Amino acid sequence: MMPRLLHVGSAVVDYVYRLDSLPAPGAEKTATSYRRVVGGGFNMMAAAARSGMAVAFGGQHGTGPDGDLLRAALAAEGIEVLSPRSSGLDTGNSVVLVTDDAERTFVSWPGAESRVGADMLARVEARPGDWVFLSGYTLSYPGSRDALAGWIEALPPAVPFVFDPTPVVGDIPAAILSRVLARVTWLSCNRAEAAAIAGSGAIGEAAGALLARHCPRAAGVVVRAGGEGCLVRLAGGAGRAVPGFAVAAVDTNGAGDAHIGAFVAALSRGQDPFEAARYANAAAAISVTRPGGSSAPTDAETRAFLRKQDDEVNASARSRAPGAR
Repeated sequence: MMPRLLHVGSAVVDYVYRLDSLPAPGAEKTATSYRRVVGGGFNMMAAAARSGMAVAFGGQHGTGPDGDLLRAALAAEGIEVLSPRSSGLDTGNSVVLVTDDAERTFVSWPGAESRVGADMLARVEARPGDWVFLSGYTLSYPGSRDALAGWIEALPPAVPFVFDPTPVVGDIPAAILSRVLARVTWLSCNRAEAAAIAGSGAIGEAAGALLARHCPRAAGVVVRAGGEGCLVRLAGGAGRAVPGFAVAAVDTNGAGDAHIGAFVAALSRGQDPFEAARYANAAAAISVTRPGGSSAPTDAETRAFLRKQDDEVNASARSRAPGAR
């Protein structure tokens, strides 16, 4: 059976405004562009699907225009929806302000995804061969965290569980976070999130502390570092900084999601974790050259990008070789 990525967290709708810079407090600016697009966990699911992995969505989705937009986007990516729509609540949304330096600022409003009960999760079953993903956003909601933590703890031991703590990691109660981290197979986070969990220090020290003190069952940890790439640290002690790629970024929204989705897809088809990280770095690099959060490339695009990078490195090496003209 083909490996499937099962996402049990949230997917929302982004209201994206592009500005030259953020307005001063009390001031007003007119955006240069506006888009209403599906985002949040959808970006990660789309990245995995475009990287060649079957994907299913087991999170909650609402009744209303944002829920309709989410379901249409999932259908367009070939992503199966496992849960019925929630009654009386629409899907949540996020206002995204993207400035000319490619940075983004968020203001979010939770919807159906913020209310997940055990009865809802009982309809979602992880089957053999599945990879399960959850982000910290859903764990930050009081109406979702307890049921989700219990569902994650009850996963079959053979099912890999991937967790992204996200920037709201500080809003997750310590007891809930500890329960989820204890079941993690792969943790993917940025440097700030790693420090929030493991304490300040060098990136390698943080990765080691995450494995030693917080993720006892993990196969490894990925600490993402934007354009610099990422650090991969394995439970056995091996670690490697996997360099990123120099590109002209126009929108960094969704880059972390693209990285996670591509990384899991690569792992699921048997790639070495360090090779999978390089593949994920390439997917994330391509994504930031495109506007919008769900800008992850296809598997063919990522492979072509890597071939081009390899060709350029080889050509440069030949030009420096003794006797080269």
